[in-house]
Amino acid sequence: MTARIFRSIFLVATAVLLACFILIFGMLYEHLGQQIQAELQTEAIYIAQGLAQSGMEYFNGLRGTNRITWVAADGTVLYDSDSEAAAMENHADREEIREALTGGAGESTRYSTTFDERRIYFATRLSDGTVLRVSSAQHSVWVLIMGLLSPVIMIFVLAAILSGVLASALSKRILRPVNAIDLEHPEQSEVYEELSPLLSKIYNQNRVIDSQIEELQRKQAEFTAITENMSEGFLVIDDHTDLLSYNSGALRLLGAEAGLSRRSVLALNRSEGFRKAVELSLSGEHCEQLFEREGRYLQIIANPVYHEERVAGAVLVILDITEKHARESMRREFTANVSHELKTPLTSISGTAEIIKNGFVKPEDIPHFAGNIYDEAQRLITLIGDIMRLSQLDEDSVPFEKGPVDLYELASSVLCRLEAAAGKRGISLTLSGEHATVNGVSQVLDEMVFNLCDNAVKYSRENGHVRVFVSEENGHVALRVEDDGIGIPAADQARVFERFYRVDKSHSKEIGGTGLGLSIVKHGAAFHNARVALESELGKGTTVTVTF
Repeated sequence: MTARIFRSIFLVATAVLLACFILIFGMLYEHLGQQIQAELQTEAIYIAQGLAQSGMEYFNGLRGTNRITWVAADGTVLYDSDSEAAAMENHADREEIREALTGGAGESTRYSTTFDERRIYFATRLSDGTVLRVSSAQHSVWVLIMGLLSPVIMIFVLAAILSGVLASALSKRILRPVNAIDLEHPEQSEVYEELSPLLSKIYNQNRVIDSQIEELQRKQAEFTAITENMSEGFLVIDDHTDLLSYNSGALRLLGAEAGLSRRSVLALNRSEGFRKAVELSLSGEHCEQLFEREGRYLQIIANPVYHEERVAGAVLVILDITEKHARESMRREFTANVSHELKTPLTSISGTAEIIKNGFVKPEDIPHFAGNIYDEAQRLITLIGDIMRLSQLDEDSVPFEKGPVDLYELASSVLCRLEAAAGKRGISLTLSGEHATVNGVSQVLDEMVFNLCDNAVKYSRENGHVRVFVSEENGHVALRVEDDGIGIPAADQARVFERFYRVDKSHSKEIGGTGLGLSIVKHGAAFHNARVALESELGKGTTVTVTF
């Protein structure tokens, strides 16, 4: 801006100087022309007086710079100082001659063919009726003017330099208050009165901008707080698949590092589902796709973003559905297992009943077949009861109130009920420790302890040992059940608490049970805010500890 003001002032000053010089030279030219005209008149008067006294002889000794012509009344040239009079044409038609003959004096300015130049003429009529004319070349005016040109140019250059210096100083001085304006607080600046409306607008605009920035920062903080606390991944891309925004959840789920802005989102994951979701969303379609990464199942939900009826980008939300997928798999497996477990006894009951119905059973064998039906029915009842118990524990809807339960007494009661089954295989049952009370549902706790002890008896060796310990330490009550049985392989230890899961499915029939015992233990422990720990070594036995 300083340069523009400087140029403006300098150009104005230069233009004014130039205009002044042109006007001065014009006026000087006019003045000099008039002065030459006056000199010609004076010279003509002097020559006329000399001519009246001496006649033609006066011209003999006359020397001058101007041209002198003596013309008769009929226009014949009698004398000319620069040419032969006899060779000259009649001058009666000359403007200044005509005016002199009629009015006594005449003047004109015209181009002379004789001297090939522009000249100034003055003519006066003498007493004898002849006309004396004196003329001067017009270039003499320019000679005078050009003689002044050199100092005039020097003056013009000096004036231009002075104008430049003054313009520079003045432009800086003009802009110094403007440059000193505090745009953050324009209302506090002391500047030209003419700028006050502008400063007021800047002040008001600053307030509006500050308010908008604060609002944007608040919304950005809210957006960041929401997205950063999402367990889901959040991605925003433009129509060229370049990443505009993301949260830490997306980095975690996709295994990427920070600093991904302006990179293609397709570089984060190249699976078919991910790529298809991006492509369909940018084509304007809502899309949901599944893809897998490092053993985890992810779902991507992609929606297009429109701007003026054109797809400008897309918003991608990534969900970790690994647990949901696992639960769905468990549900399908549970459904299949329940169907199988229910079908087996029902098939046996149906087949036995059909034999009896068709009369193929001897009367003495009816009690045996009825016993089979009873056993299978009991198995069904037990299975359904276990399933209902698991459902109650899952939904935290156990129809019993919690109360103080002596875990030592409960374990003693359970072992008494298992003495007959343990005695058949020569397995000894021992209970040690101390009386310890927990707050819980006695029916659920009984099932938990029974299932642990029953499994220990089933999987112990012939003539083996099952030991139960009850202890209390630092306010924590613990129940530990140990056996010296076949043990559980390391690969199966994490799954034995799943519903219907059996390590050795080939012996499940002869071992008995529903396959839900340890699952009831796990869910019952969760219902009582307890922890279950399992330690097992193949061929040496298993220890299960429940800590309340």
